Amino acid sequence: MSSSSHFASFAAYTPPPDDPASLPATSKVPARPWFPTHASQDTSYQSGGIPTFNASAAGGLGAVEEAEGQQNQWETRYGLRVDMLAAVAYLLGPISALALLIMETQNDYVRFHAYQSALLTSPLVSIRIFASLLQFPGWMRTIFTLLLLGTQVYMAFRAYVDASQNGLARFHFPYIGPIAERWLEEE
Repeated sequence: MSSSSHFASFAAYTPPPDDPASLPATSKVPARPWFPTHASQDTSYQSGGIPTFNASAAGGLGAVEEAEGQQNQWETRYGLRVDMLAAVAYLLGPISALALLIMETQNDYVRFHAYQSALLTSPLVSIRIFASLLQFPGWMRTIFTLLLLGTQVYMAFRAYVDASQNGLARFHFPYIGPIAERWLEEE
């Protein structure tokens, strides 16, 4: 058994048939469209163009912002449903809003509703606690509780419906929604 049978056999190098160096002097040099004769802005470095720094499609100026803008809006950090997470942001008030702001760092729709929930429910919970501490009449505390719960359920419903039926349209609560939008843009 010879040792040459264990290795692949290679043919001797032969230049490509359209290589100008291998053609006879009398033959015409064929066009080589995959090797451009001039470098233009649309030509990449790999296809023979002159490299331009900070302007490539893969990593030039603005490429990170462009890639973030093309991120899938339906993806969440842990693979959970966007509509459910946005609704959960309202259900436990400031507690669920804070938990989502800490845990969900990828999806802007969920983060917007978490900010809006924190801005909306924190004052309502504070007013309800204040009413209990100051011994407001029972009917007033009941009204504050119903106002708090009604607002939370309504906003959870709106966040769920807007995500599942309206293509992630953001419902802005008056005065609070624009603040939440601005905070989301600033982060």
